[in-house]
Amino acid sequence: MEGETSWFSHSLDDMAREIGEFDSFSELSDEGNKEATAVSVDLILPDDLLERILAYLPVASIFRARCVCKRWYEIVSSKRFLWNFSRVLSQKPWYFMFTSSNEPTGYAYDPILRKWKLQDPPGLRFSDYSALAVSVNRKSHGYTISIVKSKQVTGNFFQWDVSVHIYDSETMMWVTSLTEVLTGWRGGDESVICDGVLYFLIYSTGGGAPENRHGLITYNLSSCSPHGLLIRSFIPVPCPLTCGRLMNLKEKLVMVGGIGKQDRPDIIKGIGIWVLNGKAWQEIARMPHKFFQGFGEFDDVFASSGTDDLIYIQSYGAPSLLVFDMSQRHWRWSQKCPVTKRFPLQLFTGFCFEPRLEISP
Repeated sequence: MEGETSWFSHSLDDMAREIGEFDSFSELSDEGNKEATAVSVDLILPDDLLERILAYLPVASIFRARCVCKRWYEIVSSKRFLWNFSRVLSQKPWYFMFTSSNEPTGYAYDPILRKWKLQDPPGLRFSDYSALAVSVNRKSHGYTISIVKSKQVTGNFFQWDVSVHIYDSETMMWVTSLTEVLTGWRGGDESVICDGVLYFLIYSTGGGAPENRHGLITYNLSSCSPHGLLIRSFIPVPCPLTCGRLMNLKEKLVMVGGIGKQDRPDIIKGIGIWVLNGKAWQEIARMPHKFFQGFGEFDDVFASSGTDDLIYIQSYGAPSLLVFDMSQRHWRWSQKCPVTKRFPLQLFTGFCFEPRLEISP
């Protein structure tokens, strides 16, 4: 693919060769003796300085560094090192791609090393109309989990019970903060928390204009009011969408959406990226046609998620991963994921995450 970046293998032997180039220096004597005296960097650097240096390595390299020697193993396993690592600038987000089969497999993509790594797929699953969002405080390591559940009212397809459930790691308790009945709309599986506000997409159940298939609802988690109409916070989408994917990039709500055709809003003609400013959408970019060609003509044809400045967009029909850099406005393909397609209708999906050493289960 055009713009594809290559990936290469890393092993302990490779790392040892790399370290070998930098682990010594030569010192000539004052008398002009040409014989070199090799001095190991491991003996020169104090623990605190070595910790600071190792903390700037990619996560995968830190795990390999544990195998270099006993001293390095003790350093990268210490609580002080984890604290230093948490103060280093954020690692670039990874992307986890997986597929369902008799033997499910998944791979994690590291954008720094540009390499796929085999991982065990997550086992936790949610119902069709449940939207999960997680927000983490990087200073306190506290976190908030929200689940928006949507259930059809018995005997009435146009009315749906929507409930918002919040978990706070400080209180270690779940709270059902809101329950409401929506008419003509239902919840889905897209939600995100940005700067203390919960955003989730709702989907038309009929009765409105055919192009108005999606909408956005906002819910302030700090107030958590059990009263009030959710529909009052309704924000229309920027254009007819076939699907939408929500994500938090630096506490700003970003949406990647499939743009529907004017005469057939259920058929995708392109993919766009928007940022929400207040209640107005600002278009950031549209996927160039040369990249869009591989995504097909269905309503939900891709998965997308992101963190910081990177947005990942993945086709459901193939293990292909497209990367968009918000800061540079640059599109590029990653190397094709090693997960194999075993049958024509096999689907692929995934999500991005930020690897951190200081977060423990």
